[in-house]
Amino acid sequence: MNRKQLIELISHGESSTLEFKRKISSFHKIAKEISAFANTIGGYLLIGVDDDGSIVGVESEKSTVDEIKTACEFYLSPSLVPDIDIISIYKQEIIVVYIFESSHKPHAILEDPDNKNSEKKVYIRVGEKSIAASREMSRVLSGMSPDAKPLTLSIGDKERRLFNFLEHNERATVGDFARLVNISNRRAERLLVRLVRAGVIQIHVDSAHDFFTLVEKVR
Repeated sequence: MNRKQLIELISHGESSTLEFKRKISSFHKIAKEISAFANTIGGYLLIGVDDDGSIVGVESEKSTVDEIKTACEFYLSPSLVPDIDIISIYKQEIIVVYIFESSHKPHAILEDPDNKNSEKKVYIRVGEKSIAASREMSRVLSGMSPDAKPLTLSIGDKERRLFNFLEHNERATVGDFARLVNISNRRAERLLVRLVRAGVIQIHVDSAHDFFTLVEKVR
């Protein structure tokens, strides 16, 4: 990316594939943004750019790059390696971090990097925000990994009732499906995740909860 391309990118503002950061305030916060991009469709993280797109630059390019590398290596599980570039705009240095969509999802944040068994949180990118992934979304992401167990799928009465429900109502939550076929939420979640992995239904995220639609119903 050159200077002209970076200025053009900034002019569009933050989005599902672009995040501005004035500076790095903590390893956890920067790891959150990086993991969210890797868990979704990838994107750019610009350090030295304020929320309104103002160019403020970074105090030290080397220390900022080192912090990014530390966050990626020690605060994410599995770790990842982004592309990092330094571009000067109006005599200010901007750190441009490009995160590819990962083939080893989900990348989780370690609450305690010294303890690999510590609590892990998974984030995804939704609009201009990086938000915590639900349990079912995390399982869907896990199923996308090349290390995931092969999927075997059979369509029975429960699945057919779900398809009929979606034909008439367009969307369903885990709770809707559980009540529809009289099973526990956990079992409903497992069945829905398998159907997502099979490409039969699709998972969506809104401000309240995840929901599912038939693939052909997605607009």
